[in-house]
Amino acid sequence: MPVPYSDDFEIPVLATGESPLHGYRGSSEEEPISEMPAGLTIAISREAGARGATIATRAGEKLGWDVYSQDMLEYGAHDGSLRQDVVDKLTPAALAWVEEQMARLATEQHLSQHPNILELARLVLALGSHGNVILLGRGAGFILPTRSTLHVRLVAPLADRIAYMSQWLRLTEEEAADQVRKRDHRRHDFIATHFHLKPNDVHLYDLILNTSMFGEDHSADLVATAAKAKMSAIVGRD
Repeated sequence: MPVPYSDDFEIPVLATGESPLHGYRGSSEEEPISEMPAGLTIAISREAGARGATIATRAGEKLGWDVYSQDMLEYGAHDGSLRQDVVDKLTPAALAWVEEQMARLATEQHLSQHPNILELARLVLALGSHGNVILLGRGAGFILPTRSTLHVRLVAPLADRIAYMSQWLRLTEEEAADQVRKRDHRRHDFIATHFHLKPNDVHLYDLILNTSMFGEDHSADLVATAAKAKMSAIVGRD
């Protein structure tokens, strides 16, 4: 059950319409300004040990939005029945939007045509078609359109990330350092191979947060506030 949030985090919606996802949908009195998506999606990228999962969860609690972890996205992309269940719940307009975005990814961003990546992209777009959801990892921010996505990058000093990994996984400092290095490398290689981008390029993101500076709860606050700011900017432009 999503945790209620204060009015400080109330976020306007992009459009009206039903959604299979749970969470805040905005006031019914607000005027729709776009057919799809119906709301904003937050896509979170992170360095290993930057506490991305915890911050994503806390931001979801503050907003009352569902959060999909990297493991959930990977499982959904590989499990045909689960993925189909998500797609089957889409409205005809949402389904058409997903297919339009798949075509955009193929022609404009040259997304990898590996079957697993295509299914991942279709799942991410299906989840993002109604918005009001947080997606962690798997290049979600490079799949979704920039207009309706807040793309966040969570970083932290290497020493802090190693210390956190050591505590979280109960590893020696040397083992934790190896884990951080390997995870960072795998994530960098995944984005470079399938999206032809460098995840450490600062210009790819709307917001970059040093989680060691702000801590988990304040970082989640900043993500939620940035989501509100981006939605307000979109509404203002339209």
